[in-house]
Amino acid sequence: MAKQSYGETSNASINIISEGTSIKGDINASGDTRIDGELVGNITSKGKLVVGPKGKITGEIRCNNVEVSGFIKGKVNSTELLIMKASSKIEGDIIAGKLSVEPGAVFTGSCAMGGSGASLSNEKEKTLYNSKS
Repeated sequence: MAKQSYGETSNASINIISEGTSIKGDINASGDTRIDGELVGNITSKGKLVVGPKGKITGEIRCNNVEVSGFIKGKVNSTELLIMKASSKIEGDIIAGKLSVEPGAVFTGSCAMGGSGASLSNEKEKTLYNSKS
């Protein structure tokens, strides 16, 4: 039987933001994306996002799969799998179907796991609202 591999998409395109490149603005991609440079803005992708060891993102991320070796400041919403490598640092809230954290990874924020990002956000808001009533 074939082994399921996270990050496989039907579209074979790969978008690469290489080291030394800085982008200000939002990115919408249907394929996989790798960031080794700097992005100030939001990124939405139906594929996998890889943030390399020197990669830096300031903004909101909404992707199926995310693998982080660099730095992210902002909300990360990964519907399937979020992998935090040992060199990664995330400052912001995480919503993920599954979470893998290597020793040495740094995370500051809140984390919700186990379902789609929209339903988790709605449940969190309902809980906060109901507790204030």
